[in-house]
Amino acid sequence: MDVAAINQLAAEQLAKAESAESGRSSVTVYSRPGARLRQTLMALTAGNVMGEHKSPGDASLLCIQGRVRLHAGDTELELAPGDLIAVPPQRHDVEALEPSALLLTVALH
Repeated sequence: MDVAAINQLAAEQLAKAESAESGRSSVTVYSRPGARLRQTLMALTAGNVMGEHKSPGDASLLCIQGRVRLHAGDTELELAPGDLIAVPPQRHDVEALEPSALLLTVALH
């Protein structure tokens, strides 16, 4: 059984995002052949937007560090550290209001 040091991974990915031209960085935390679940830690620099996209399946987003705004249709929600949300099934985007680290969990079908 492996233990993922999420706060350490978040700090590492934020450092990578700061030095990346895209202002983003990510690492897969959990995934294995045949698994029905994937977890990815993502980091975004302040002002960076993950453009509008649709979720590949049931998913949740946990804010580890920073603050982000999720836009989905006419709905806009702000997430702070410790906030967890079910990702809406409609097209959405995520905007980093400050340097942020997020844990995305996706159910694979």
